[in-house]
Amino acid sequence: MIVEQLSLVDFRNYEHADLAFVPGPNLLVGRNGQGKTNLAEAISYLATLGSHRVSADAPMVRAGADAAFVRARLGHGERHVRLEIQINKQGSNKARVGGAPVRTAELPRYAQVVLFAPEDLQIVRGDPSSRRRFADQLLVQRVPRMAGVIADYDRVLKQRTALLKSARARGLKQAALPTLDVWDDKLVALGTEIIEARMRLASDLHPPLVAAYSAIAGADHSPEITWATSVSGGDPEDGEESGTAEVSGTADAFRAALAAKRSAELERGVTLVGPHRDDLILKIRSLPVKGYASHGESWSVALALRLASAELLRADSALGDPIVILDDVFAELDADRRARLAVLVADYEQVIVTAAVEGDVPNALRGRTVRIEAGRIQDGDDV
Repeated sequence: MIVEQLSLVDFRNYEHADLAFVPGPNLLVGRNGQGKTNLAEAISYLATLGSHRVSADAPMVRAGADAAFVRARLGHGERHVRLEIQINKQGSNKARVGGAPVRTAELPRYAQVVLFAPEDLQIVRGDPSSRRRFADQLLVQRVPRMAGVIADYDRVLKQRTALLKSARARGLKQAALPTLDVWDDKLVALGTEIIEARMRLASDLHPPLVAAYSAIAGADHSPEITWATSVSGGDPEDGEESGTAEVSGTADAFRAALAAKRSAELERGVTLVGPHRDDLILKIRSLPVKGYASHGESWSVALALRLASAELLRADSALGDPIVILDDVFAELDADRRARLAVLVADYEQVIVTAAVEGDVPNALRGRTVRIEAGRIQDGDDV
């Protein structure tokens, strides 16, 4: 799969932008803050329905505009498809495929992208929300219908939490909240599907993660990847230890955990159980990466997660290779990791690289070069 043409309107710092890409390596060069990452973010959004930099959509809409538009023509062998997303500051986004309106959740069926960025270090060193976002964005690409499940879960979670906050403010007890059971049923049904899908994803990621880490780090540190779930006791979001849920019996464990936390939820006005409280646990040498791994090891794990994601999508997809985007990562890596990463991604159908300094990019990834300055595409030439 390749992106052949990208068009932006009122996206980040671009009032208007049009850019053509070619198969193989494409290099976007420009000083920091000129808009290189915005182009990468726009392409990735079509596949993941989210940003790798922010959790909300509004920051992607240019100041003074009400909506941003991202349009792309993708090539799948001899087939071509046009995708469009209208990102609204307020209200629901809108999408089109081939000019026909579709639900936004349909877009990942046509676009698959794996994006490497400096922010990836937060996946291994940041709070649990960073790891959940990584997993869910990959999950949506692998199983596009999960975009709807996750959106429905978030909606139910907000409604249930609003009820708990209202009960707390009014001093109501459980017996006075018969509707809470209704929200519990919906939360369990949707949350169980998310938990089980995440567990399968972690299991499938493990073999390519081990291989990718060894290739990047040049060492075998036995990387591990598992989920700590709130339905198994404890609260990963608050740093409490918990078990790892089994796929069978997840719904029953979810209901039991809700019952056990009911008093605390009413007291705090917060939903304390569910996939929104879970954490993806990453280890090397049987120790958590967060808090124990060196800077270089942390980078190796982050890169290995993205490489494993690309390999998983490549193995699963009928669309061909995912589009691989390397956004300003080479400036963060030592020479050895730069060379190793370049070798590992060079055979993908299309690789898009952004860099502030052209010399940071290994020769194998210096293909068609485009220069970006202040939201303007200055020139392009075949190198």
